[in-house]
Amino acid sequence: MSLALSPALRDSLSTWLDQQVALDGAAAHTVRAYRTDVAGFLDFLAKHTGDSIGPARLARISQSDMRAWMAERRNTGLGARSLARSLSAVKGFARWLAERDGFDPTAILAARSPKFQRKLPRPLSEGAAKDVIDLMGSLPREDWVAARDAAVVTLLYGCGLRISEALSLTGAEVPLPEVLRIRGKGGKERIVPVLPAARAAVAAYVRLCPYPIADEPDAALFRGTRSGPLNPRLIAGAMEQARNALGLPATATPHAMRHSFATHLLAAGGDLRAIQDLLGHASLSTTQAYTAVDATRLMEVYEKAHPRA
Repeated sequence: MSLALSPALRDSLSTWLDQQVALDGAAAHTVRAYRTDVAGFLDFLAKHTGDSIGPARLARISQSDMRAWMAERRNTGLGARSLARSLSAVKGFARWLAERDGFDPTAILAARSPKFQRKLPRPLSEGAAKDVIDLMGSLPREDWVAARDAAVVTLLYGCGLRISEALSLTGAEVPLPEVLRIRGKGGKERIVPVLPAARAAVAAYVRLCPYPIADEPDAALFRGTRSGPLNPRLIAGAMEQARNALGLPATATPHAMRHSFATHLLAAGGDLRAIQDLLGHASLSTTQAYTAVDATRLMEVYEKAHPRA
């Protein structure tokens, strides 16, 4: 961290980051991003103002300082989405520090986040999702490995799990119950129903796996060929093989199976709030992206089918 920052401010940043982990359950990569964003902002202020930056100087930041920082970040080629994330981290730190030290952070909090086009999820069609699962189970590899990969993608599509959530399951979950208690982002827990097809896929993998999964409740459910926890890159590689064989686009990734779960539920009349709970989204606005996907597909059907379109 920059020597232009006072020891007090360096300690404050470390304390704030520790609280993101302890109170909000922030993941390690999230904390690293926060540290980089906030430290980069403070480094800029030190150069921009020519002062050593401590809590007292932070309290005197102007809107002009904020605009200069954002302009400098854009000039380095930073995209609007990344700048919005950086600004969010800076605001979070400033809000926490202001509450602790009793100064007015209005100039920082009033800075407008740049507008950007949110990327819509890229789900597969229902037929393509089924084809991927079927093909994953028959790719040329050891039977237990093919069964493992099919079981993982079945959980992503059948339960809406993130790849990290599926790979965090342990032998204690065998045999797979009718509902799973999943700890997702930020330590947020949710209950997820497990379809019979997903339970059957996992059971088939466990039967074929050469490692004693059921006898090791604390070990990973999904194993690599050397018995250690399965690396997510292996699932990404198997997914790439499957999509190439099926002629699917590069957007057909493991995470696209989770997108497909949400989109197909919504298309079948699923309640948006219920889908939010199943996905473990903290905000409904995140889940609402799937309504845009549904509307886009509806318009495509309309334009192709309506005689006056």
